[in-house]
Amino acid sequence: MRTLPFNVVRCSLVIALLVPAAALAETLVIDGATIHSMSGAPFVGRVVVEEGLIAAVGPSATAPAGATTIDATGKHVYPGIFDALSQLGLIEVGAVAATNDQAEMGTYNPHLDAATAIHPASEVIPVTRANGITHSLVAPRADRDGVIAGRATLVQLDGWTVEEMALQRSLAMVILWPAIVTRSFDFSTFSWKETPYNEAKEKATEKQNELRDWVEAARHYMQASQSQDSRAKRNLKLAALAACLDGNMPVIIQANAKRDIESAVEFAETEGLRLILAGGRDAWKVKEMLAEKQIPVILGRTQSLPREQDDPYDRPFGNPGELVAAGVKVSFGSGSGGGFGPGGAHSSRTLPYEAATAAAYGLSEEDAMRALTLWPAEIFGVADRLGSIEVGKIANLVVTSGTPLELTTQVEHVIIGGHEISTENRHHALYERYRARATR
Repeated sequence: MRTLPFNVVRCSLVIALLVPAAALAETLVIDGATIHSMSGAPFVGRVVVEEGLIAAVGPSATAPAGATTIDATGKHVYPGIFDALSQLGLIEVGAVAATNDQAEMGTYNPHLDAATAIHPASEVIPVTRANGITHSLVAPRADRDGVIAGRATLVQLDGWTVEEMALQRSLAMVILWPAIVTRSFDFSTFSWKETPYNEAKEKATEKQNELRDWVEAARHYMQASQSQDSRAKRNLKLAALAACLDGNMPVIIQANAKRDIESAVEFAETEGLRLILAGGRDAWKVKEMLAEKQIPVILGRTQSLPREQDDPYDRPFGNPGELVAAGVKVSFGSGSGGGFGPGGAHSSRTLPYEAATAAAYGLSEEDAMRALTLWPAEIFGVADRLGSIEVGKIANLVVTSGTPLELTTQVEHVIIGGHEISTENRHHALYERYRARATR
């Protein structure tokens, strides 16, 4: 057998590394399914995927010769689910500090990018992916007293490296609005700590003023650095924050209480920032204002207890429906907070059921699915690439036995960037392992 010259082998490897994964993707046809495009009514037909993109879709779309075909007769095809705000890849085990890169020390960290800390080999990602979530905005979190957490990265949930996963590295700035907190949990005594209202308000106001000072400093820095004879010393923090001042990079502000939401909206308007509200527990109280100002909301945990003792039990369930009815565009994020109980990256896989709960309390099933797919893409300005099944968009698709909003629905095929991805994951492996144990 003749051995290939070393240079030929080396060149082949270099080409394989340089050519994008999408360009190496096979031609794929999903045939016979009910296609829920999110941009129109469902229909039975075919989706054709070439070079990582949707090449054709329709009842009579032509299947190219030699394409790999998935017979999806009787099944359903949806756009991949978009977790609009998560910490996927930033945390593995919360109690093990070495596996937790959600937040950095310091109060103001606008220069930090989530991409630098994402761990592509995280076991949480395959678990999440197996339930139909194909892409997410991964965002850093602020430390305990933090305000500016850093910049969020839009990623697909497949890839050996962050560079392969990232669709847009710095998509949005993340700010935790300094709220008036009168009751907090003290981990040193493992008990609740009460703070007088005036003291809590003074602390929150001080931080809000500091945040305004940072924005003003970033504005002066931008003006100075754009001057032809500028002698401004390079400042990574101010340069990163200045990128939000022209409105091109949105600012995600996490706020829940009505007074905090109103303060955050006023701050964004005054500073000329393009605001996306996250959390939004009390957003229903100011829904008319949010609709008028066209401020979208990334909702957190719908499946939660009401905040106030005199609120009805279903208060959190009805929040999404009320907002949509008022004309507010909503999405769902596992890292948005907005409720009680566990959340974060490990809850990303259950995101469809947060929307499902809202669908039982005023939100239509169609709008619930749009809030998981198309609307977050529109909110972040990437609807030309994601969110619906249309020609030219990235082929992030799921083939299911029914609606993703139902617990009994099985996700049978996951396609990310034109590749079919295995749904095997740690949860399934452990299930099979203990299912096969010998009985006594």
